[in-house]
Amino acid sequence: MRVTVTEAKHQLAELVERAEAGDDVVLTLPGHAAVRLVPLGQAGQVRSQRELLEAARAAGAAKATAGGAAARSQDFLYREDGLPL
Repeated sequence: MRVTVTEAKHQLAELVERAEAGDDVVLTLPGHAAVRLVPLGQAGQVRSQRELLEAARAAGAAKATAGGAAARSQDFLYREDGLPL
């Protein structure tokens, strides 16, 4: 459900109830969506998902190993004159 901020001023209580019930409530400003009303329980869930993604990125970066330059990784397939073997 999309509602302009001006309309939301007049029906805020109803919009909050709908968001708590699970409806997707987005408040818009002219030309773009501005904010989404989300129950507090879901806001914590989004935060924990973000923390999980950051932990996965950090773990991946820790496992990364330095290797040879990718530009030279297949030189063994070519002769000195640059032609394939």
